[in-house]
Parts: sequence; structure tokens; C-alpha cells
Amino acid sequence: MIHIKEVVTKKEMKEFILFPFELFKNNPYWVPPIISDELTNFDKNVNPVFKHADAHFYVALKDNKIVGRIVAIINWQEVKELGKNKVRFGWFDVIDDIEVTKALLEKVYEFGRLHKMDHAEGPIGFSNLDKVGVLTEGFDQMGTMISWYSNPYYKEHFEKLGLNIEKEFIESVFPFSNVKPEMFVRASKMVKERYKLSFKTYTKTSEIMPHVDEMFELFNTSYAKLQSFVAVSPEQIEYIKKKNISFINPEYIQFVFDENKKMVAFSIVMPSFAEALQKTKGKLFPFGFWHLLQAKKHSKDVVFYLIGVTPEYQSRGLTAILFEGYYNVFTKKGIKTCIRTAELEENHAIHNLWKNFDPKIHKKRKTYSIAI
Repeated sequence: MIHIKEVVTKKEMKEFILFPFELFKNNPYWVPPIISDELTNFDKNVNPVFKHADAHFYVALKDNKIVGRIVAIINWQEVKELGKNKVRFGWFDVIDDIEVTKALLEKVYEFGRLHKMDHAEGPIGFSNLDKVGVLTEGFDQMGTMISWYSNPYYKEHFEKLGLNIEKEFIESVFPFSNVKPEMFVRASKMVKERYKLSFKTYTKTSEIMPHVDEMFELFNTSYAKLQSFVAVSPEQIEYIKKKNISFINPEYIQFVFDENKKMVAFSIVMPSFAEALQKTKGKLFPFGFWHLLQAKKHSKDVVFYLIGVTPEYQSRGLTAILFEGYYNVFTKKGIKTCIRTAELEENHAIHNLWKNFDPKIHKKRKTYSIAI
């Protein structure tokens, strides 16, 4: 018999977090989170996303053993601003038993109906900056710290239970050797001169921090037209600054400013922490932090996380400036592989940015939805 239990205590939350460690313990492609980071992320007194989002955490028990988990989420900012009466579900992991998946999803639907939501979608996180989608291709590819890994039967369970494909995403990879500077150096020079733009990058995190607020304001502006976009709040920006910025090499965060020193473009790239996170086994101490620090300093793989360009400068070639900056940094660091995170399959504009680098799609993922 399957029993669904809501997670309430800190001990139960830790068990919720540890379940995929057991589920994927022999899987060489799964990348574990840092347990303490997950506890902080799920703490309603710490993570500011809970100022405008409600979430309930559930585990499925069979013979008193955890066999599945899920989070039911309503982002009230999304509901009010976009008019989408949607209950989200995320952090979904389960054994290969469709009845367990069905029972977990029913708790999500129940929570949604209670608040008059009309459909469910997932796997997605609390906001646009969280992980997204269930893996549908690329099960033999290493994950990243900003994506969920999934067993092949996850999508099969969803489809058998009547969920429909909502959004499709692709992830791709290309060797840095594919990047030829003649593709963008000349364009970079022309764009900077034509629009009187300046490029900035820094070598210290302390130099980055004064620009982070403006960077996320630009992020909100540049992505505002996407139909599913919800702006990042000032409280979330402060949380991200404290939690994440110091883990990113400062020279991997780049900016473009206009003649009035207003930011018009930015990009964030991260060193790949995947192998380092596998070595940590979810713990920062005694040696986990050292593994992460070594990856930050020496990883030869990089993950492209965000690119933002203010609307009035979109389609004017500003990405050539950013690419030139990264080419110079990556050449010095001996970078070997460039990894792109999940991008909507229908977002042809973003895909066109990379076409000259001959990227190869190595993973696909989807979100699923259902009327409730």
C-alpha cells in the first residue's frame, strides 16, 4: 500500500532531499545537490521566493520506505501577473512504479483544486531561475548543477497518466575548438563603435557585486516578453547575490554598457561543477568545498547560464562583444568544452546565436501539463 506523507520537520526534509541519493547511487550521470543548499532553498524563512509562493513537500512511502517525492507549488506572482491558474510540481523523483507517480501527482492536483487552479505543469521549480523539465533524451550524458536528472520511465509514467507535453527544451554542447574568432571579432569592433558601447569584465567578485542589481533588472526587462516569464524580485536578487555569485568566476560574468554607463547586455557562464559535486556526495565538509574550489579554478568545461540584452539593442549584434570577451578568457584558461543549458526548442533566436559553433544536441527535456 502506498502512503503519501507531507514533509513537516527538518528531519523529514532531510529525508526528502536524500531520497535521490539512494535512487541514483549507482548512476554515473546524476549530479547531486549540496544537501545544506537544498535545506536552505526549501526553508520558508530563508528563501524569499516564499513571499509570493506556496509549496507543500510530499514523500510516498511503501512498507515504511520512501519510494518517491514531489513538491506542489503555486507561484502567486505568476497567477496574478500572467493570469495562469497553474499549480506547479517539481523535485519529482520516483521508483519505477506508476501507482507511486499517480499518488504523488494526485496530491499536487488536490492542492491545486483547493486554491482554484485549473491545470498542473511540471517538473518546474518555484520560479524561472529554478531547474526545469524531465529528461527525455540524453540519459547517458552527465548532468549539470542547474538541471535535474531523470530516469527514462519518468516521462513514460506522465504520458500513461494522461499528461500532455507543454514545453520542449534542448541542451547542446560544442568543443571550444569550434569557436573561430574571425566569426565575431570584426563584428564586435563595429558594434562597439556604431553604438558607442563599452565592454567590462572583472577579476574580483567584489567588483561584480555593485552591478548585480542592474544585471537582474536587465534580465527582467530582456525576458519580459516571454509568455511564461515572471520577474525576479529585489528580495530574490539579494538572496542570489549572497548564495551564488561568489561561486562564479568573476571573469565569467561580463557586461556591455552604453555611452551613459547604462548596462545594455550581460552574460553569465559558470565552470562545470558536475564532477566536483559527484565527489562531494552532497557535503561541503570535510572535503566537498575543496573539490568545488578546484573546479572553479581548474575546470576545462564551462556552462552557459544566462544571456540578456535590453530590448532596444536586441538583434544589433551585441552578443559578438560578449563572445569576443569569452574567447579571450577561455583561451587563457584552456577551456575545452562549452555546454548550453536548457533552452526552449521553439526559441530560434537564441539557437541562431550558436549556429556558427556547430553545437550538437545531447539532451532533451520536457514539461508536462494536465487539466485538473
